[in-house]
Amino acid sequence: MRNILNYLVKSFLAGVMIATGGTVFLSCDNKVIGASLFSIGLFVIVVRSLNLYTGKVGYIFDNKPSYLIEVLVTIVGNFIGTFAVGNLLHLTRVGEKLSEKAAALCQTKLDDSVLSILFLSVCCGILMYLAVNGYRDYKHEIAKYISVYICVVVFILCGFEHSIANMYYFSVASMWSVKSFGYMGIMILGNAVGGVVFPLCKKLVKEKAE
Repeated sequence: MRNILNYLVKSFLAGVMIATGGTVFLSCDNKVIGASLFSIGLFVIVVRSLNLYTGKVGYIFDNKPSYLIEVLVTIVGNFIGTFAVGNLLHLTRVGEKLSEKAAALCQTKLDDSVLSILFLSVCCGILMYLAVNGYRDYKHEIAKYISVYICVVVFILCGFEHSIANMYYFSVASMWSVKSFGYMGIMILGNAVGGVVFPLCKKLVKEKAE
């Protein structure tokens, strides 16, 4: 029980940081600058070893089945964190402006097709795995941080779908509905598929080599 609580707290904090990144992105008129500053969220998450769904789901085949519980707890914690920040911002002087910008962003997603949302989510999942895995595996400190920064900026500028960031956008825009929850499920699935692409390919290549 204590381990689950610890995971939940670390997942909540990760959600808060993604919401922080989303807030600065919405606050910037220049998309490139906004995408660059959004990376503060993932920087804090990897440095502080917080639990982000898109950072953990890529390792499901490297762990025991019980790891799935950690992933599920992470999604719950991430949602609580993003939902809390998104709604608390409504009480501030910047809430209305953020809500308007987020609403336009969310409407674009809801007007998209299921197949498009799925593929864009898969692409995001690939980049998030590369970002987190690069931070974990690269020996050079600069390479670690460049990996995080570049992958975040690329997924935003490409319009790829990050499920946890979208939890924040839907929350601050007050646009949760049956359809948005359905699309969120597709994004979560797509991020998972994208997250395991590289690990599974590496396992396949290794098995053939042996």
